[in-house]
Amino acid sequence: MTPDQHAEAAEALFRAEIMGQQCGLLSLRYPGMTLDDAYAVQKALVSQKIAAGRRRIGWKIGLTSRAMQDALKVDTPDSGVLMDDMLFENGATVPTRRFIQPRVEAEIAFIMKAPLAGADCTRADVLMATECVAPSLEILDTRIQRADAASGKARIITDTISDNAANAGVVLGVERHEVEAHDLRWAGAIVSRDGTVEETGLGAGVLNDPVTSVLWLARRMATYGQQIEAGDIVLSGSFIRPIECPPGSEISAEFGPFGSVNIAFA
Repeated sequence: MTPDQHAEAAEALFRAEIMGQQCGLLSLRYPGMTLDDAYAVQKALVSQKIAAGRRRIGWKIGLTSRAMQDALKVDTPDSGVLMDDMLFENGATVPTRRFIQPRVEAEIAFIMKAPLAGADCTRADVLMATECVAPSLEILDTRIQRADAASGKARIITDTISDNAANAGVVLGVERHEVEAHDLRWAGAIVSRDGTVEETGLGAGVLNDPVTSVLWLARRMATYGQQIEAGDIVLSGSFIRPIECPPGSEISAEFGPFGSVNIAFA
């Protein structure tokens, strides 16, 4: 893809989000699209959002579970950017038509106190740079069709990455913990929709340890000349399957002694 095509694809995604109408698969429109192209489209999309007055507040890491990687036939996570308009208060209600096809995932959020990046970054560096961890829900949305109506072709990893890794929102629980106060591999959640348990999972589903996920991001960002900044929120990856959230849904995530998170959809 050319830089002009990156900008063209980003504009289609930006317009889809504003209008609330999905665009077609970028992987069909640009059949030779690579992962580097997808991240270039994502970068152009984020630049448009910043130009429109938004501010970056952190990062999300996706595709951290073996099941999700197998589903998309990839062997590596992906990442996206958190913007200030994506942050919802615990217990809030998402307005009608804010999202196109919202879903939620349970995650452990890292809140950073120091910059972090570099190909030689270590687990110890992640721990030292983390101010605290918190229970969280990520809200996903798709500004790209899940499948092409004419051909039946499903979206692939380049579509998802271009679409800011399907990132749409984040809800943090009020609890804050020292990063080593809990064994994050065993920190888990019971997630219910409208009072019915839909999914359960453990932090070990995230690359065997959520800290490893943040380490992956710090190392990957070095190849793009980026870094995690002090104050950033980093969503380390989901340990449950996405839960659909049609209008009227009430989501509750119980993390036991780690805390809880709630969000509703009008």
